[in-house]
Formats: sequence, structure tokens, C-alpha cells
Amino acid sequence: MNLNLLEECRGAKRIGITGHVRPDGDCLGACLGLWQYLANCLPGTEIKVFLEKPADIFKDIKGFGEIDSEFPEEPAFDVFFVLDTSTDRLGGAEKYFRAAGKTINIDHHVSNPGGGQINLIRPEVGSTCELIYDLLDLARLDKDMAQALYVGIIHDTGVFQYSNTTPDTLKKGAELISYGFDFPKLILETFYQKTYVQAQVMGRALMESIRFLGGSCIVSAIDKKTMEFYNVGPKDLDGIVNQLRNIEGVDCAIFLYETATLEYKVSMRSSEKVNVAEVAAYFGGGGHARAAGCNMTGTFHDCVNNLSLHIEKALKKWEAEHDERNHNS
Repeated sequence: MNLNLLEECRGAKRIGITGHVRPDGDCLGACLGLWQYLANCLPGTEIKVFLEKPADIFKDIKGFGEIDSEFPEEPAFDVFFVLDTSTDRLGGAEKYFRAAGKTINIDHHVSNPGGGQINLIRPEVGSTCELIYDLLDLARLDKDMAQALYVGIIHDTGVFQYSNTTPDTLKKGAELISYGFDFPKLILETFYQKTYVQAQVMGRALMESIRFLGGSCIVSAIDKKTMEFYNVGPKDLDGIVNQLRNIEGVDCAIFLYETATLEYKVSMRSSEKVNVAEVAAYFGGGGHARAAGCNMTGTFHDCVNNLSLHIEKALKKWEAEHDERNHNS
């Protein structure tokens, strides 16, 4: 690894850290894990984390209460870290990035071109927290830091079940839990557990889902009226697209929720037959080959029809390549 975190921060009096809008477990864990590490290694340095307010399920991670979600005016930071995202998804923290003396972008999304002065983009790594782990002086790792990094790894690997899980990922997970935090409780409360209302919304999304493309694709959507009825926000919809993908025979799952009139946030999950990062990129989004998203405008049917053209093309391409491989063998 050719990035020395402490060397890059040498002499800095003010350091800022941020991630993407609507921070998930990997984004939050990476930001707070790095915050803890730099605070431990650089006493006397002012270090701040800026994120949209994360879900309360992460409240037990050290530093959660220190996150600034107001994005006030700040003097320029000497070093500013952007984690788990490209620099076009910073929301209110973008102004800090633009004004900083040195910018460092650390991410694992294949769609990230690298927008910092220094960039470490490794799509072959399962999570940004795993990347941060690789950059640490492990002699300084402690229980709180280990918990922050572990929460990011489990969220972006689906508790080690997604294809981005490698033997190295499992070794790092084993090393992290050796620090003694309650990892079964962490997994339950941040990944699996839902409130009653969240379960109701998920049940409605599943009940109203529609299969198409011969049953290989499934889609569901929640509109603003329904979200208001249940009094839920975007964070309450986490996990719905994964549950759709778990349905037998589904190679691509799509979940949309309405953000404004004729505007949708789209999440996709897939098998090896569809590279959803390529589909999302066509509509200005991005992500991973098996998990990606984008924003779209139009009616629900407009969005699904446009997405299905690219998904169908990917399925046909995979089938043709699969048939050719079988023929050659």
C-alpha cells in the first residue's frame, strides 16, 4: 500500500473527514475508524467528521456523537479526506473539500475516477473499511477502532456473503473481532434488525413487487405518499432491495423510492449475469458489479422500461457467452 496516512498528515493543524450523502455502514465505519486513528496518533490536531445524520443503529460506534451534520462555515482544512465515494456525492461537505490544502480520496467503487489530489481507489477490495485497515499501523489498533471498521466490512459484504468477500476479508474480520467487542450484537442491531414499521414497509414493497423479463428481474417502488403514511425516510428502506434479490430465480432486483415528483432513487442488486454498475453508470450513477444505484426522472414505468433495456441486454450477453463456453468445452 503506497499511502502513508500519518506522513500525509504531518504538520497539519486541521483535518477534515467526510463520505457520501446518505451514509451507510461502510461510509460511517470508515470515517469514524479513520477519525479515531488520527486522533490517537496526532494529539493536539483538530480532526472533524462531516456527514449527513447517520441512522441511529450506529450510535454505539465511538465518535457517532461527534459527527457534524450541520456543515457550518469552517476555515480551510490542511488535509481533507473523502472516503467511500467519488467527490461528486459530498453534499454539504463539498465546500470543505474545495477549499482544503490537500485532498485525499480513498474508495473501492469501480465507478470512482479519483477526484482528490491523492487517490487510492481499489475496486477489488470489498469495502472502504477494509482499505482503511490496510493503511493503519496495526500496533495502534484498539477495540473501538476495530468495531468501527468491522461494521463497515459486514455492511458492504452482507456479513461476508457477497462475492466481494475474499480470504483476506475474512482474515481481517477475524483479527478485528479478536479485540473483544460484541460482534453478534453489532451484526444484529446494525444489519438485520428492523423496527416494526420498517418491517411493514418492507412487507408492502415485497407484496407489491412485479417480476418481468421472464421472471429473472423483479422491481418494487415506494412513493412519497406511502412513505408519509408510514412516517419513514430513506434510511428505513435499507434492505428491501437485498430481500428482493434473495427471491429464487431473480438475477436482478430493482427498488425505487420517490424523492420528489417524477424523481426516483434507484437501487439494484444482481447475480453474476448482470453488471448493475454498468447499468447505473448509463444513468449517471455507479457502484459495484453486483450492487449499484442511480437517480432517475420520469414515471415509475418510464424508469423501469429504461432500466430493463440495459438489464435485458446484459442478460442476453451473459447467456450468449455462457452458451459459447459450454459449446467450446
